[in-house]
Amino acid sequence: MATGCNAAVAVPPHKRSDTETASAIEISGWRLTSTSLPISNGAEIDACQAEVGINLPEMFFGNNSLILEWFGPESDIGTPPTRPDSQEDVGDTKAENEPLWRYEFRAQDALKRVHQGPSEPGDGCVKVGHAEAWLKSRTGPAAESPMPDMVEVKPYDWTYTPLYSGHTSLPSGLDNDGFGPADPENPQHEIPIAELQRPDPILFYAEIPLYEDELHDNGLSILTIRIRVMPESLFILFRFTLRVDDVLFRNFDTRIYHSFVRNPPLVVRDIRGWETSYKTLKSLLPNPEDLSPLADPQWIARMLASMPTSSTMDRSSRRSTGWKGLGARVEVLDLSKLVNQAEGELSDGINALKLVDEKQD
Repeated sequence: MATGCNAAVAVPPHKRSDTETASAIEISGWRLTSTSLPISNGAEIDACQAEVGINLPEMFFGNNSLILEWFGPESDIGTPPTRPDSQEDVGDTKAENEPLWRYEFRAQDALKRVHQGPSEPGDGCVKVGHAEAWLKSRTGPAAESPMPDMVEVKPYDWTYTPLYSGHTSLPSGLDNDGFGPADPENPQHEIPIAELQRPDPILFYAEIPLYEDELHDNGLSILTIRIRVMPESLFILFRFTLRVDDVLFRNFDTRIYHSFVRNPPLVVRDIRGWETSYKTLKSLLPNPEDLSPLADPQWIARMLASMPTSSTMDRSSRRSTGWKGLGARVEVLDLSKLVNQAEGELSDGINALKLVDEKQD
């Protein structure tokens, strides 16, 4: 049921479906499906570990996902055949055709974008402080080689930092998921913060964990998705948060926005990465004796965003790891081009059939 109140915004026809493990909404030619299940079992973990090639995080939700499907401007997806204010189950009116565009968020795909192998410039692989204690725990007291100040401790990025912003699964083969650079002079090529701050009704909301790890008591690594659907738009926040104790904090956000009422139909993808030293962020605590905010991804993100970008987003900074995820970029996908592409492929198919018929005649 919708929450909030704003008489100026009309609620469009839409359909909801909710089960113990999945929720979906169909609205304005879209179907949005969130799946949230318990932590993966042993067999699922073994299978995924073999697929991605690294040890999995301690809490791995391999069955969780968020899937966005767009069926085109002429689709009746989300339009109930009876009362316009009804909320019939999504399963009552399945689409007769495939979506024109599908975008997914899955834990397995995120882990495939975690760096593997020896670190190279730009990989941003984090090294652990307290190297002496760390090495002693692995080499024993008889180790003769001197202890370096910092040492890499895993053959892959043990912090599980993913350079992943979701992925287009349909159509396949699109460069950069079909997104191109946004035009900074075009107001439709940016996420309208003021609109998202309005008290519009929330027709659909989900928060989905993908994985979490305490890094062997050295910090926190967590990946989550949040989606909310309003009468005129959808908004997604896909967030990775990293804390490595006494070393650094890192945040990698992907925000996705689409307006149901604007033309042309655009999907805006805003990708940003920040990092700063542990000491710097810790100094911003409102109460130095209370360290609990250091485990709060939202507080960490707010503090990083409030700091000068020259110190948190600049890969060339001497205080930076040089991680290639640092910085900001805004990209846009024009869904109308997918309609034109589909119509062109259909026309080509019809013409090919005509040629076959003519040859047979």
